[in-house]
This record gives sequence, structure tokens and C-alpha cells, in this order.
Amino acid sequence: MQSKYLVIALFICMGFMSCKEDEKPDVTPLETYVEPEPDKEFGFVLEDYIVKRDTIKAGDSFGEILERNNIGYPKIFNIAEKTKDSFDITKLKAGKPYTLLCAKDSLQTPECFIYQPNSIDYVVIKMTDSIKAYTGKKPITIVQKEASGIVMNSLSETMESQGLPYQLINDMSDIYAWTIDFFRLQKGDRFKIVYKQRFIEDTIYAGIESIEAAYFEHKSEPFYAFNFQVDSTKNISDYFDENTKSLRRTFLKAPVQFSRISSRYNLNRRIKYYGYKLRPHRGTDFAAPIGTEILATANGTVTESTRRGGNGKYVKIKHNGTYSTQYLHMKAQNVKKGDFVKQGDVIGWVGMTGNTGGPHVCYRFWKNGKQVDPFKEKLPAAESIPDSLKSKYTEFIKPLKSQLDHIQFEDNTIELPIEEETLTSKIH
Repeated sequence: MQSKYLVIALFICMGFMSCKEDEKPDVTPLETYVEPEPDKEFGFVLEDYIVKRDTIKAGDSFGEILERNNIGYPKIFNIAEKTKDSFDITKLKAGKPYTLLCAKDSLQTPECFIYQPNSIDYVVIKMTDSIKAYTGKKPITIVQKEASGIVMNSLSETMESQGLPYQLINDMSDIYAWTIDFFRLQKGDRFKIVYKQRFIEDTIYAGIESIEAAYFEHKSEPFYAFNFQVDSTKNISDYFDENTKSLRRTFLKAPVQFSRISSRYNLNRRIKYYGYKLRPHRGTDFAAPIGTEILATANGTVTESTRRGGNGKYVKIKHNGTYSTQYLHMKAQNVKKGDFVKQGDVIGWVGMTGNTGGPHVCYRFWKNGKQVDPFKEKLPAAESIPDSLKSKYTEFIKPLKSQLDHIQFEDNTIELPIEEETLTSKIH
């Protein structure tokens, strides 16, 4: 019996040995060596040069920068002459960066001067035998992002609490400037945004490319906005709602951005200082720092730009046979009588001229020669999408609307004390 078990054990051992003989030894393949990409910028391999970086100092000139780096004035004059049709070397601005690519010789002679007027664009002036100047752009990556929030105090505070870019706050305010009264936002108003950000070389933030779609819920009423190109030849885009109607109106809601209403249109106003006598206020006061730009709320012709009594310095604009507007207490006017202005043009700056207790612009609104409250007027809308583009627009917004509808509201705002039920949207 023992011999039987011995034979079985022998066969098992032989089997293991056979398996081990059949196994192939582990072989670690040799890693393929990949030559690292050379460090390139502005289209040049930087390791081929001695690279010097600096910023334009106050009083610096192109000639002085080159002279400090071993280039004489005869050559500097020659460079300026040969590149003047491509780039004006007198337009270098203090604080802007520049780069010198210098030869690897004992003098470190500059071969290229590269100027960056902004974070994306650059100008190259090649100063070797073939002198020339040309412009370029750093590679840009565009990334689509989403954001949402619930307003607890103001739109700006809500968006800032989420770390959203300041430009995005401005753009949102611009989109809804004609349809939502941002001076009277309420706690619980909500928004969603689909937008695109630019990044230089994939890492450096370079601003907002565009807001593709937005949703704002104000007083439980939804307002959609979709960015749509209505003229591809002129590259004209605008924002429209889900029913192809323009979000714009013929008049802006306010003549100043990011201020607050300090006094509304009120025909029954009584002031303690005047013994509570009836002193109607036929304008809307927007408090803002001295020097804040005052904007024309619609296209029109300036009929008055003068100074008179308690109005101080003011501008009055006739928009058509029905509507006129007036802007009082200016520090200074930026237009004169007879000028044609467009909606959003700067017509003056906030001041304290005339009868005023603080810096603001008193905005007055006429309809058929009578002063009225613009916030109670149903103002006409701008043109909607042409009939020929409506079917294209409807298909275009379907995926964007679906994307907006699926975004969850981000409720990560910090609730601050609220003194009034009405909220302002001032941005500091």
C-alpha cells in the first residue's frame, strides 16, 4: 500500500517539474527611449538661444532696449525702417513683457525681439540678415464648462463665492440687462450657465470665450438665453430665448453698470427736510462712484448737453418720436448737441453737479413728452430671429437646452444678513 502512494507522489512531482520546464522565463522588454520634445515658444527652440526676459519700463524705447544689449543705433535705425510697415515700434507699452533671443556668443547679440501686447498675441522682430516683423498667437485651448447657483444676496456675491471668473459675472449681467431688473433680484433666484474658457498652452487661464447658453429664474419665471449667429458674413451673434425672441430691448434697464438704485420714481414723495411737503421725484437715481461711465440706454440724437440749475451738467437724448431720456448731475459730458449715439455709448461720467447730496445719476424718461417710470413701461423688444433662420435655430438650441435642464443647482453660497427683501446686484 505504501508503495502505491509512493508511485502517485512520484508522478505528481514529475508533473510539477514538467510544468516548470514548459514555463517561459519572465522577460522585461527594453523600454523604448523617446527623445523629449524641445522647449519651444513663439515658434523658436529656446535651447538654441540665450533667453532674456523683461518688461517694458516707463520711458523705455525699442532703441534703448537694443542699445543696452549691444546693438548700435545704425542697425537699430535699419531695423525700424524695414519693419515700420508691419509694426510700429513706438507703441510699446510700459508693463508689457518682452523676450530677447540672443546668440550664444561672447556678446550675446540679440537675434529676435518678441513683444507681447497681451497674454495671447505677440510680435516677432527678427534682426538677423533678413530683417522682418510678423505677428503670432500662442496656442489656445477652449474648454466648455458649466456653472449654477442660487442667489442669496446678489448675483456677484453668489458667483464670486463659487470662484467663477469676474468676466463671467459681467457677461451674465450684459445678457440679461434688457430683461431682468438686477437691482431687484430676490433671495432664491437661480441661474445655470454653459460657457467656454480659453487656456494658453492648456494651462494658463486667458478669459471667457463666450457664454453658449444660460438660464435665469427670477421670481419663479424662467429666462433662457442662447448665443446664435444671425449673420455669418459679418460674424454677428446675439442672445435669443427658446421661442426665438431676442433678449434685448430697445432700452437698457439702467444707464450705469453695477450700481444701486438710491431713489425711485415717486410722484408722492415727501421729504422731512422740506417739512414733509409733497416733492415728486420724476426720475430714478442710480448711486455710483464719481467718474463711473454713464451709458446711453438706446440709440438716438443728443438734443441737449449743457448745465442748468439743480440739474447740474446733463445730457438729453431723443430716441424717436415717442421716447427721450435725460441724465443729470454729471461730472462731465462726453457728447455735444447734435451727436448721434448708440446704445451703450459713454455719454458722460457720474458727478455731483447741481442739487445732489451724493454722487449719482438721475435718469429721467419721457414718453410722448411726459415723464414716466421706465420700470413700469412695457418697452418694445429688438428684432427676433429672421423667419428664414428659425428652423435652424430650433435645431441648434435643442442640445444646449437639454444640457441646461440637466445641470443641478449648486447651493454653496454663504447666506449674509439681509436688511431688505429687495436685493441689489452691485459689484465692488
